[in-house]
Amino acid sequence: MDRLIKAIAEKKNPTVVGLDTRFEFIPEARVRPGKREVWRRAEAILKYNTSIVDHVSEYVPAVKVQIAYYEMLGLAGIECFLETAAYAKKKGLLVMADAKRNDIGATAEAYAEAFLSTEQPRDEMFYADYLTVNPYLGEDGIRPFIERCAKHDKGIFVLVKTSNPSSGQLQDQILQNGQKVYRHMGNLVGEWGKNLIEDAGYSRVGAVVGATYPEELSELRATMPHTFFLVPGYGAQGGGAADVIGGFDENGTGAIINASRSVLCAWMREPWKNEFTPAQFAQAARAEVIRMRDDITGAMRKRGVCPW
Repeated sequence: MDRLIKAIAEKKNPTVVGLDTRFEFIPEARVRPGKREVWRRAEAILKYNTSIVDHVSEYVPAVKVQIAYYEMLGLAGIECFLETAAYAKKKGLLVMADAKRNDIGATAEAYAEAFLSTEQPRDEMFYADYLTVNPYLGEDGIRPFIERCAKHDKGIFVLVKTSNPSSGQLQDQILQNGQKVYRHMGNLVGEWGKNLIEDAGYSRVGAVVGATYPEELSELRATMPHTFFLVPGYGAQGGGAADVIGGFDENGTGAIINASRSVLCAWMREPWKNEFTPAQFAQAARAEVIRMRDDITGAMRKRGVCPW
């Protein structure tokens, strides 16, 4: 997490752009039906992604690439995922693979090997600085990822309190000791990461905590002092600057806020749709990234926790 904290400080921006890109987001996109239709769709998505990266890389420290949007296009989509990640690295950005992987034993080993074992980007290989991980199989499913974090200077973000509306069906259930499941999971994440705490005071084992649950976000920040948070849910999911502020510590670090659709689709949304043409989708994305940065850092200043 030291690398992420340094990158955030250099850009003075604790936000990450999620490249959850669908073909439907591309202005006036058309593809002729045929055998290579999915490849043409993937090529269009890659071109869209690289344009977005070109326009936002000056302002953000990282991108988060959600693999589901690429897997839905099969082999063509996987190649698009790989090339998107490699291009972002070329532009100096850290890359988060949002894949939420896990399984039992040997399968968890395979997932960890796939995403976290390469030191440098290689052709036809997955590459990520960080990976999102589902912990609800227990420690044996998490251990392979933690081991590779230690060996390869990588990080993971473990699902603790997710941003979706029904997360409470499981995560808010009360255990026999009176704790809610997400609090217990937070305790486990802290325990799993205690031997990987770096110079800035945060472990390579981070947590995913949604902006749509601001009270729980603040609660977990207080009880997880060495865990860095990836905070989804800002923007299109309804979270705002006031909702995410609880994820930061008293020094204004400890969290990075994700926005995906509100950036990718800025060209078709208020306030940018009347300022930019569809062909200027990347410029609209840049404008939204700057607005988001200013919105969040402004809220941090009001709270007295902005370090810049």
